[in-house]
Amino acid sequence: MNRKIITKKYNHLFFDLDNTLWDFSYDAKKTFEKLISKYNLLAKIDSNNPDLFLQAYKKHNLQLWEEYKKEEITKEHLSLERFRRPLSDFGCQDKSFAKKLSEDYIETLSGFVTLFPETISILDYLKPKYNLHAITNGFEEVQIKKLMISGLNKYFSCIITSEMAEVRKPDKAIYDFSLSKAGATSGECLMIGDDPESDIEGASAAGIDQCWLKLNETDNCIDATYVICSLGELKGFL
Repeated sequence: MNRKIITKKYNHLFFDLDNTLWDFSYDAKKTFEKLISKYNLLAKIDSNNPDLFLQAYKKHNLQLWEEYKKEEITKEHLSLERFRRPLSDFGCQDKSFAKKLSEDYIETLSGFVTLFPETISILDYLKPKYNLHAITNGFEEVQIKKLMISGLNKYFSCIITSEMAEVRKPDKAIYDFSLSKAGATSGECLMIGDDPESDIEGASAAGIDQCWLKLNETDNCIDATYVICSLGELKGFL
């Protein structure tokens, strides 16, 4: 589905992690199922429908992550509030329980790693030809553990987290930081990710070519150097 014929040689490929190399949405769902059972959560919120709480969590989590990317809130605030707020929506004002859920969520989530079917094969294909790196806004303790558990860490020369860079995608500064860490120039790099703002617009602002992994057919097309629907399509131009 790539829209342009490649005319130059890339030396460095930067990958996003969540919902690019592994199915973060699925892993988060499995984590919630475990926590709901472990803490008898439905009884605490007086509901028999786990999807209602999950929908409330997603709404608050999305808003908080937008604020976090803009550096308007801290990681600690995000971690607590994404549970405190949906619990409050259901009449549960137990802040200590929200804190316990937050801590257990991070610990449990880091143990689930569901790779997309083509992840290993595409990294095996690309590794001999390019310098591979990862850039992630995800919490460092979770991402590093997931990389180790999945074995993906061996593919990457540099792993850049927003905590390490002290700035988050889509801020141009994290891409400048990543270029410096990789010893690369923008013109020899390609950023591959699923998030139109964080991965595509951010890389573009730093002068880096972009490959948008369009996971949903209903998503509006965006102005990216390349657009693919699966990781395997990278073989068509890399």
